[in-house]
Amino acid sequence: MKYKDYYEILGVSRDADAAAIKSAYRKLARKYHPDVNKTKEAEEKFKDINEAYEVLSDKAKRQRYDSLGSNWQGGADYTPPPGFENFSFNFNQNGAQSFDFGGSGFSDFFSSLFGDMMGNMGTQRTGRSYGGFDFTQNAGSARQRKTAQPKQEDLDITKNLNVTAKEIFDGKPISVTFSEMEKCKQCHGGGYCSNCGGTGIVSHQRTVKVKLPKGVTEGKKVRLKGEGKGDAYGNKGDLYLIVHFKDPEYEFDGDNLIKEVEVTPPEAVLGCSKEISTLHGKINIKIPAGVSSGQSLRLKQLGLPKSSGYGDLNAKIKIVVPKNMSKEIIDLYKKIQALS
Repeated sequence: MKYKDYYEILGVSRDADAAAIKSAYRKLARKYHPDVNKTKEAEEKFKDINEAYEVLSDKAKRQRYDSLGSNWQGGADYTPPPGFENFSFNFNQNGAQSFDFGGSGFSDFFSSLFGDMMGNMGTQRTGRSYGGFDFTQNAGSARQRKTAQPKQEDLDITKNLNVTAKEIFDGKPISVTFSEMEKCKQCHGGGYCSNCGGTGIVSHQRTVKVKLPKGVTEGKKVRLKGEGKGDAYGNKGDLYLIVHFKDPEYEFDGDNLIKEVEVTPPEAVLGCSKEISTLHGKINIKIPAGVSSGQSLRLKQLGLPKSSGYGDLNAKIKIVVPKNMSKEIIDLYKKIQALS
C-alpha cells in the first residue's frame, strides 16, 4: 500500500498546531464537500481530507502517525504492522458520513495503523462533528458485521526493488533493507509503555538477500517465500519484490542497453576513436566521420545477460560543444561558418 502524507493533504506543516489544522480542514471540507462539489475527484478528496483530520486532530493518532518518521514520503511503499483491525469510512443512505468497522471506506493505510484504536467504542450510536460537518458512528452494528464476516490477515509484503545494470550483469545476490512496522510486544498495541513511546507500534529494519533470475525484466515480481510478516500463530507471509531498472549510466531496452558517448564537433566531423567502459570491460570504438548527434552504433553481445548469450549495447552519440573555448577556436568556427 502507499504511505499517505496527511500534512500535505491538509496543506499544513508538520509542526502545525491544532488551530491551524482545524482551520485548514474547514476550508478544504467546504470546498470539496459532496453537497457542494459533485465531481468524483471531489468525493475522493473529501475522504482524504477527513481521514487526515481524523488523525492530525487526535493527539494519540497523530503521535502514532508521526512515529513513522520523517523519511517516509507521499506515495512511497508502506508495509502495515500485523494484527491491526480494519476501520472504514463510507457514506450512508441519507448522505451523512459514517465510520464503520470492517468496511473499505477508510484507506488501508489508515486501517493498518489505527483500526485497533477504534475498538473501545460503545455500542450506542454516537455523533461527532468536524469543523461544522457531522459524522456518525454505530460501533455495535458494525462490530456484529465484523463478527459475521471476519477478514483474514494478509501477511504478504510488497516492496519496490531498484537495480542497476551492473547488479543484473554480475548476477550476485542483492541485499535489500526495508523498514517493518509491528504491534509493540510489550503493550500489545495498546500504547501504554516506554518501548513504543506510547504509539502502540515499533519499527525496525530488516535485510534480506535476493538473487535475480537471468533475463529479469522491468516490473517483474520476485517472490521470497516466508519473508513476509508473521502472526501470533507462527504463520509467515511472503515478500514480493517488484523489479525496477534504475541506472545513471545506462538506459534499458529489454536485454539491450543504451549508453551515451560524448564527442566534440571536430570529432563528429572527422571521425575518431573513443575508449568507453562497458559491463564487459573497457573497449575502443571507431566513431565514423560525419556522425550525427542521436545516432547509435550497435555493439553486439555487450548488453545484459539473457537465457542464451547477451543483449547488445547501443552507443548513442551526443555531440557536446566544449565550454570556455579560446578566441582562436571561436574565430576558426566563424571561418567555417562563413564557408558553409
